[in-house]
Amino acid sequence: MSRGLAADAVAVTRGQAERTVARFASQVPDEPGAVIGGHSLGGRVATLLAAGAVPVPGRRYPFAGVVALSYPLHRPGSPDPALARADHFASIGVPVLLLSGDADPFARLDLLRAAAGRLRDGRLVVYAGLGHGLAPVRGAALDEIAAFVRSLGG
Repeated sequence: MSRGLAADAVAVTRGQAERTVARFASQVPDEPGAVIGGHSLGGRVATLLAAGAVPVPGRRYPFAGVVALSYPLHRPGSPDPALARADHFASIGVPVLLLSGDADPFARLDLLRAAAGRLRDGRLVVYAGLGHGLAPVRGAALDEIAAFVRSLGG
């Protein structure tokens, strides 16, 4: 429990994000108001799940929102101007909060801004001088996440 909100850790296995969606979904509460998210691969898996990019049969309730920390938009040193890892963003029908360092080797900032523009209801928060980890701004990031979740009515 942090910032007055309950959170549970969800395990993801390394590898292709699309193959991890069902395992991720099985660990997420199927209840009204659930917000999903994760760091890096976990954030990507959460966005794929919220977009319905990989169907999960039997799910009753939609998610209220998605939080993605250090979204892995591309491999380090190999930015994809086509933004293939963000193709599903336009299909996400709930608010999305993206938190990223401006020096993240997995998400060149100009490309991440373009990807965020594909979201129907998205917000990008950028932390100066940070790479793929946000530990140095943990408190500020948690404050952003708490405000985001509260704005959803959670």
